[in-house]
Amino acid sequence: MAIIEWKKDGTVAVITMNTSENRHNPDFNRAILGTFDEIEGDEEILSVVITSSDAKNWSLGGDLAWISGAMENKEIQAVKDFKYGLGKVFTRILCFPMPVIASINGHAFGDGAIIACACDFRLMKADRGYFCFPEVDINVPFFLPSMFAIVKKAIPYYKLEELVYTGKKAGAKELEESHVIVKACENADVLFKEAIAFARTFTKGRWIFGEHKKMLHKHILEIIEKEDPVFIEAPV
Repeated sequence: MAIIEWKKDGTVAVITMNTSENRHNPDFNRAILGTFDEIEGDEEILSVVITSSDAKNWSLGGDLAWISGAMENKEIQAVKDFKYGLGKVFTRILCFPMPVIASINGHAFGDGAIIACACDFRLMKADRGYFCFPEVDINVPFFLPSMFAIVKKAIPYYKLEELVYTGKKAGAKELEESHVIVKACENADVLFKEAIAFARTFTKGRWIFGEHKKMLHKHILEIIEKEDPVFIEAPV
């Protein structure tokens, strides 16, 4: 099974992440970037929904086992390339010329939660799954400066401070109350139906959607371009 697959549902492209934890490593970066390229090539598609084939996890974030192994083997350039790749993934989502909707049908932790925040909208199932930034508990800082800019666009600042400083696990109802997600859905089936229905409401032209996203996210894109490389290239 491919790491990431997608199918067309009318004007909606449904991206499915296919590994048990959907952790981010170089293979994940290449797969999702290639998927977005394919979707953009189909001019009939007007919106994107991202889901997971795993009933438990949407995405648990960075592949710490891969990163630790690369560092132990002194593959420093590989780790740097991975971080640059993450920046490309963020940029692709932030600038993609149509709405990208995270259908969070399981846990979204760390960089997984950040990918969800990079999306334009989020829906989440309420019966199982948490949204969490565990970095404070595992003593691993956010990989890139741009990650904080990305989460600020999706999470009210008071709530972001709580989540980042405490590492608490927030459920869908709590996130709905804080306007982090559009809707807390009863279960996975309802979530998928609601996400697709919501995606179908977008019938705007790609050009105007893309232009608005680039202007709205200009400050984040500048951080990815200017600040992330300084952070990545700093001595280990």
